[in-house]
Amino acid sequence: MNDFPILSVLVWLPLVGAVVVALAPAALARQLGLVVSLITLGLGAAVAIGYEADGGRQFTETHDWISAFGVHYALGVDGLGLLMVLLTVLLVPIVLVAEWHDASADGTAGPKAYVAWALALEALALAVFCATDVFLFYVVFEATLIPAYFLVGGFGRPGRGSAALKFLIFQLAGGLVLLASVVGLYVVSAQAGTPSYLLGDLEQLDIPTDVGRWLFVGFFVAFAVKAPLFPVHTWLADTTEKATPGTSVLLVCVLDKIGTFGMLRFCLGIFPEASEWATPVVITLALISIVYGALLAIGQDDVLRLVGLTSLSHFGLITLGIFAFTSQGGTGAILYMVNHGLGTAVLFLTAGYAIKRSGTTLISGMGGLEKVAPVLAGLFLVAGLATLGLPGLSPFVSEFMVLLAAFDYHWWVGLVAVTAIVLAAVYVLWLYQRSFTGPTPDRFDDVSDLGVREVGAVAPLVLALVLLGFYPAPMLDVADPMVADLFSQIGVSDDQPTVVQVEPAGDGVEEAH
Repeated sequence: MNDFPILSVLVWLPLVGAVVVALAPAALARQLGLVVSLITLGLGAAVAIGYEADGGRQFTETHDWISAFGVHYALGVDGLGLLMVLLTVLLVPIVLVAEWHDASADGTAGPKAYVAWALALEALALAVFCATDVFLFYVVFEATLIPAYFLVGGFGRPGRGSAALKFLIFQLAGGLVLLASVVGLYVVSAQAGTPSYLLGDLEQLDIPTDVGRWLFVGFFVAFAVKAPLFPVHTWLADTTEKATPGTSVLLVCVLDKIGTFGMLRFCLGIFPEASEWATPVVITLALISIVYGALLAIGQDDVLRLVGLTSLSHFGLITLGIFAFTSQGGTGAILYMVNHGLGTAVLFLTAGYAIKRSGTTLISGMGGLEKVAPVLAGLFLVAGLATLGLPGLSPFVSEFMVLLAAFDYHWWVGLVAVTAIVLAAVYVLWLYQRSFTGPTPDRFDDVSDLGVREVGAVAPLVLALVLLGFYPAPMLDVADPMVADLFSQIGVSDDQPTVVQVEPAGDGVEEAH
């Protein structure tokens, strides 16, 4: 299978599908889009089946693109890339099914535009996760903003245009900073001999300390905006509040993962010294994000805004795991990226179902829904429990690993980070209590429970949350070798445990050494 360009097919299929959908009759748009997304899911599964867990970067393709600048069309996946690819190809068809009727609401751009932009976003996100050339990565990194902007601005609630513009300004600003560092990498590689943007070549470069630190800052700022991380997070809540729940899934659960993906792939992979140098500042920002995001979520009355702000706290935990510089933290961060995507997707989609039935996004305007929609209430509660890291659901495993890495870094870092569990319990349980329990208003008498399509959209995600909670080995088997390889390349190893040896003294009394 390595001789077949399966990654190119994986990337280009949804992009071609987006063009076909855009040209097809509107009545066929949703059906065509779903078929394309399911075929893409099948290709992603084929990549996973053919992937060797400890085989490094696989399914590689390298072709000259702009030879004068050392730019290549280069693709490949390791454990990190594979998990992000699988998350992407799983979520897109689920979003299309969940938003089957919402995309045709009055005042929106219509289902044909929604499906086409969703497929385009899928294609570009897959290209980001597969790119092994930094210039190619930058091009598709920026290109993801086009479908994302139109998905936010064309669908959702009044005020979505302003939210889309704010989102675009923040992302473009981060991209411009990244561009400066991408140009700087060309200069550094050219001075070393032959200019190259191939990731394998850049990882071997001996970059001067001062230069490496400046280049690191450019990459990190762009990824912090994308993730998002405090203090460049303010676009997040506005976007999730105004966009459709399905669009928020694509943005928060897929697109925002590019930020933490980039931290692992490029910040640690190319600038290990600079990453260690910046660790105190990054961990401080991560801790602020963890606590501040949770406190903001507690104070929200808009359910979509609340769910969006929970991700600020979760991305803080992911970043903390990455920059703790332990294999446990790195693996935990990768698993957290996947598990957050699964759990938050269910939370957004079930919140959307609740909004349609209650006629409001305000938590204070809901209440009593569990009596008229018990299946909806049950699925929402499962998603909420996953968000707060309940044992038995997959986010618990990754959260536990990150917290262990935090305590290993320093006890007070772990102490601050562990407050995320307490605060998450507050905003999740209080959200459920206000939205679903209590007296049922008379206007909910005609409210129906979830239909087959709505349950079918979220059922695979709930199943994954349970199965991976009890049996996380498949993800661990893929993530562990990648993290071990990354840390061995950058010369970082876990601290060995201190072993106390006890030897008998001459007078029969044992002495500890």
